[in-house]
Amino acid sequence: MGGILVYILFFLFSLLWYITKRRNKKELSKGVKLPPGSMGWPYIGETLQLYSQDPNVFFADKQKRYGEIFKTHILGCPCVMLASPEAARFVLVTQAHLFRPTYPKSKEHLIGPSALFFHQGDYHLRLRKLVQGSLSLFALRNLVADISSIAASTLDSWDGGHVINTFQELKKFSFEVGILAIFGNLESHYREDLKKNYRIVDKGYNSFPTSLPGTPYRKALMARKRLSKILSDIISQRKEKKLLDNDLLGCLLNSKDEQGNVLTDDQIADNIIGVLFAAQDTTASAMTWIVKHLHDNPKLLEAVKAEQKTIYELNDEGSQPLSWGQTRNMPLSHKVVLESLRIASIISFTFREAVADVEYKGYLIPKGWKVMPLFRNIHHNPEYFSDSQKFDPSRFEVAPKPNTFMPFGNGVHACPGNELAKLEMLIITHHLVTKFRWEVVGSQNGIQYGPFPVPVHGLPARFWRESTSC
Repeated sequence: MGGILVYILFFLFSLLWYITKRRNKKELSKGVKLPPGSMGWPYIGETLQLYSQDPNVFFADKQKRYGEIFKTHILGCPCVMLASPEAARFVLVTQAHLFRPTYPKSKEHLIGPSALFFHQGDYHLRLRKLVQGSLSLFALRNLVADISSIAASTLDSWDGGHVINTFQELKKFSFEVGILAIFGNLESHYREDLKKNYRIVDKGYNSFPTSLPGTPYRKALMARKRLSKILSDIISQRKEKKLLDNDLLGCLLNSKDEQGNVLTDDQIADNIIGVLFAAQDTTASAMTWIVKHLHDNPKLLEAVKAEQKTIYELNDEGSQPLSWGQTRNMPLSHKVVLESLRIASIISFTFREAVADVEYKGYLIPKGWKVMPLFRNIHHNPEYFSDSQKFDPSRFEVAPKPNTFMPFGNGVHACPGNELAKLEMLIITHHLVTKFRWEVVGSQNGIQYGPFPVPVHGLPARFWRESTSC
């Protein structure tokens, strides 16, 4: 037994020596040094420290100790963390060609390798343009009434004072809006089949990636195959009808590159699944925080109610649908949305990988290392947002300094659906505050990460229509 322990220790120290030697060789060859920081144990790195505490505390402590650029080793990868607006712009905008987007292969398998956010170059630009076109401000004008109808129906199902998981219910809402934006008015049997299988994929997405029978990940892989078949049927039907719809599926089907090539069915399916993934959890998380912040700030809630009641009364007590113009004239509600996005920082950071040795501010970022701009650290930095832990929508009466507010990322890989997400938040806020009152059940503090930050337990709450007594 003692011999085995000695062997293990010898192996670990040998591995550590090799990594250190390789790192030092890289530094000497470039004539620049790696950023300060700790790499932790061989292979394991500092992953256990990251996941055994609030990730905000982990990154904030690192920044306090080492500054706005530091190294670490998490999830099996050596990483450089960047916590300044200038560094984030360097990686995501000005030198974006030196840093490719990177995701674990297990996640690529579930979404699909042709999804736009796995790519760079001409293919990425082509797909991004198509997605942005289908979710442009002009296109969104035509979705307001339908999104409003989905919001009203969703909230009606909450009425009666029974406890609901706010986050999970808002995931259902954002999924329905995603289906609307992608397919328009999709037949109900297709919608139900997509919903059923997507939920299985969603449940396995952040599980341990093993293909053993019965595991969530294996079930997710099987459900993803079924999604491909469902999407293939929808695509075939749309092709037969030769419709020229302006929804996302229509844009993907009607696209041709400079050589006249159309997208394959697999490419279309991968990008549809990618948009659903990008649109659901993040938007639902942000909306859940809006519900919580309004609940926790009664004066703010009354002010938002007053703003929305004016619109509600103009629409004959809600008998007329919201208009596009009305959603563009909700100044206080819009600031609530922005402040919720800032303080929650749903996307805490993003992963990039250096495609070459890069020098930044006298430090080496070696080829192959992961690079992570820390949006949350920037959003919570009191240098850019005074009293940064306080929920204060009035701070957005003045535009933030450039590159200090990036709730949807930045550069060519910024979220192309950001306007749709903000529109959803405004519409659900309108229906919520004009028709309902609510109370949070149990602990009102705490954050859980799965992986996006949401109030603990998904914000259990009871909702009643304003006209209904307890």
